[in-house]
Amino acid sequence: MHDPLATLIDCWKADPSSTYNTWFLWDQRIKNFRSIRRGIAQVVEDIRAGTFGNAYRGSSLETIVGSVAEQRQIFKGADHAFLWKPKLRIPDIYENTSNQLAFADLLHTCDHCDCAEDVVAAIQRIDAIGIKGLGPAVANLLYFIHPTLLSPFNTAIVNGFNAVTGGRVKLGRWDHYLSMREGLLRLNAQYRLKLSNDLGAIAGLMFDIGSGRYAAPPQAMDAATATLWQEDLERVRLESTASQREMSQATESDATHTGIQASLRDLGKSLGFDVWIASNDRGRSYGSGLLGDGCLAQLPASVDRGLESIRLIDVVWIDTQTSQVAAAFEVEHTTSIYSGIVRMLDLALGTSVAVNCALFLVAPDNRRDKVAEQLQRPAFSRVSELGIRYLPYSQLEQNHALMSRFGSSIKPLLEISQRL
Repeated sequence: MHDPLATLIDCWKADPSSTYNTWFLWDQRIKNFRSIRRGIAQVVEDIRAGTFGNAYRGSSLETIVGSVAEQRQIFKGADHAFLWKPKLRIPDIYENTSNQLAFADLLHTCDHCDCAEDVVAAIQRIDAIGIKGLGPAVANLLYFIHPTLLSPFNTAIVNGFNAVTGGRVKLGRWDHYLSMREGLLRLNAQYRLKLSNDLGAIAGLMFDIGSGRYAAPPQAMDAATATLWQEDLERVRLESTASQREMSQATESDATHTGIQASLRDLGKSLGFDVWIASNDRGRSYGSGLLGDGCLAQLPASVDRGLESIRLIDVVWIDTQTSQVAAAFEVEHTTSIYSGIVRMLDLALGTSVAVNCALFLVAPDNRRDKVAEQLQRPAFSRVSELGIRYLPYSQLEQNHALMSRFGSSIKPLLEISQRL
């Protein structure tokens, strides 16, 4: 092989399961750039206006980091670096006002400059301040401002870069990130015709190597080593082809789940309720916007009660006058019905404002028996007291327009659903 890395890039791009095809060429990726950049500007505005607060939860930062974390596998766990860790008091941008303002300056500068020198200088300024716990994970935000100048940054990308180049880049240090950036720019220039001006492509390659999907070309390659490495590439290609059908089914399942959430969102708004979309879903793209558009940015304090499980309920309708929960919905397309029931129980038994709310498991028509079976489990002995109901997809679809136009309460939903 004349150039092993070029061979690897070709195989990687042909792999339907690679990050290149599942994320970099994802049709929603560019749309998310715009929304994330708008969210970054909102964080800057909130900090400078003194309205950002002193907690990650419920902040504008949580919203945009959540949107980044939804960007497929490459950004999974992107929120970890920004979560407040009280015992360590990191990252120190929630309780320290000067650090908060410095963070805003970094975001603002990068959002309003167009050359690499200014971007690097802004990074070096915040590095010099030494804000505890605020490291190169911020690059996952800055990438969405300058994708041709900055690369995403996580453990797998670092591991992949080190494996390909023999480098010794470490996590958590801005100077190491800038060093890796220079190395990626050189590699990207060398293989520009196979990759892209957007550093997301080469970062995705490093991610797939660093996460173990592909082996990096050996630094020294004799004929035997070359053969083994080529066979490994072929094995991954065959495995990817076999799994493509499963991926297509999973994508279809995600789209259906999101579509049902959107249907319940729109119905709730039509009936005059405030609507909450699960915190891990509201950043999903839907139609020309996001699933969480026009919905509550945070649950009322009387509902939240600090329980993460309640924030993860797919759709919740809140009475605008009383802040009482009127209805809650778990969409169970193919996922475990068990987890949805647990979240319903946490809501009903853990908050006083959900005592009389209606609880619905929304599922395909052919999952009725599975729903009934789960509700009979001994662990859910109190479910019968709560009156959890099964709402089939078909009934929601057939009656949605009429309920939106003529309904004024949840009564029609009680009529088309079944108590099990």
